[in-house]
Amino acid sequence: MQTQICETPASQKIGQSRSGNWMHDVIALLDAAIGHLHREQAAHGAIQEATSLLRRQVDPQPLEGAADDGKDRLLAWQARKVLDYIDSNITSRVLVADLCALVCRSEAHFSRSFRGTLGCTPHAFVVRRRVELAVRYMLQSDMCLSDIALACGFVDQAHLCKHFRVATGETPAAWRRAKRAQGADMEQIVGPGGGVRGEGVLA
Repeated sequence: MQTQICETPASQKIGQSRSGNWMHDVIALLDAAIGHLHREQAAHGAIQEATSLLRRQVDPQPLEGAADDGKDRLLAWQARKVLDYIDSNITSRVLVADLCALVCRSEAHFSRSFRGTLGCTPHAFVVRRRVELAVRYMLQSDMCLSDIALACGFVDQAHLCKHFRVATGETPAAWRRAKRAQGADMEQIVGPGGGVRGEGVLA
């Protein structure tokens, strides 16, 4: 693969400012390169480290315990890879360490980036996806709640009930009865790709 390299006067600016615009340009180029090289682990790791070093110069990380300023984000390909992995392994234990390994980030950096991209922690997101899957089973099948709980990756029915009540304010059994009484239409509930729409589904 041939790569065109365009020379810029960025090198002249290096001495002028420690956090000049050229750093932002370099970070953008490195982020783009990471997206193209995500299958080349060695190259990916080196570029990721270079990007992290530059990013720390431009936007120093907040001190531990400080409020998240929302600047950390997963790249589009990283988000897709993480979400695909979660959905493919939703019935088993999903470890943050495994998600970090997918995108070659430290656990602290990954957790900040995940929250900045999806608005919640990895654990909260996995629980939400499991509840959404439970919704589909409850409306599309006659499976008992204990079987649904296991099929969605919950430890047992009580575990499902705990998280379902937090999400909906109701127990799974009461919610299922109410939806069936209303004649819930799954075409309105199941979103693109078979996923349950987050908005209004559990209301």
